[in-house]
Amino acid sequence: MIPVFTTPLPLLLAVAVGAYLLGSIPFGVVIARAFGLGDLRKIGSGNIGATNVLRTGNRFAAFLTLLLDAGKGAIAVLIARLAVGEDAAQVAAGASFLGHIFPVFLGFRGGKGVATFLGTLLALSFPVGLAACATWLAVALVLRISSLSALMAAALSPVWMWLLGAERMVALGVMLAVLIFVRHHANITRLIAGTEPRIGRKPPAEKNTPEKNQTEAG
Repeated sequence: MIPVFTTPLPLLLAVAVGAYLLGSIPFGVVIARAFGLGDLRKIGSGNIGATNVLRTGNRFAAFLTLLLDAGKGAIAVLIARLAVGEDAAQVAAGASFLGHIFPVFLGFRGGKGVATFLGTLLALSFPVGLAACATWLAVALVLRISSLSALMAAALSPVWMWLLGAERMVALGVMLAVLIFVRHHANITRLIAGTEPRIGRKPPAEKNTPEKNQTEAG
């Protein structure tokens, strides 16, 4: 179901720009520097998400990154909803997600967007967000593969939207899920080959290349 927006287009564009800029804040990079962990883009996989921050050995920094990456998506949605309405909330969700994966502050080279995705879902529809988080957790506990957990949570999110009475969000859910799959293309290749690292196990040491930056799930 494709929603029909009734909010004036200029107002929605303004919301989109603001949400994109908020989503573009690379909290992983900021937190890593604040904690004296160095340039996150030169550590581990080079990804800016919480998983790579965790590889520095600082769990608190990783937790903060996860919280802030999810929070920026949620805050963008809540502000847009409060200031404008539900149309703007959906636009803010999509724009903040795009900001995380294509941040203007990092030359449009961002993360995978999983935390920001879950944060936007929790703000848009708390039951849907909980279902998506539960999906991630269930897969992670059973199979111990972070990327597969993210892919399953993304793939099932439009289903949860439909089942939990948030049909108007389905088009947005499908769009974000597709982007998450695109950002995880290298992970999918390794999943098929059976070489994707499991949670709690460090991947083999390798050079920090653009291809390597696709190894994270966050």
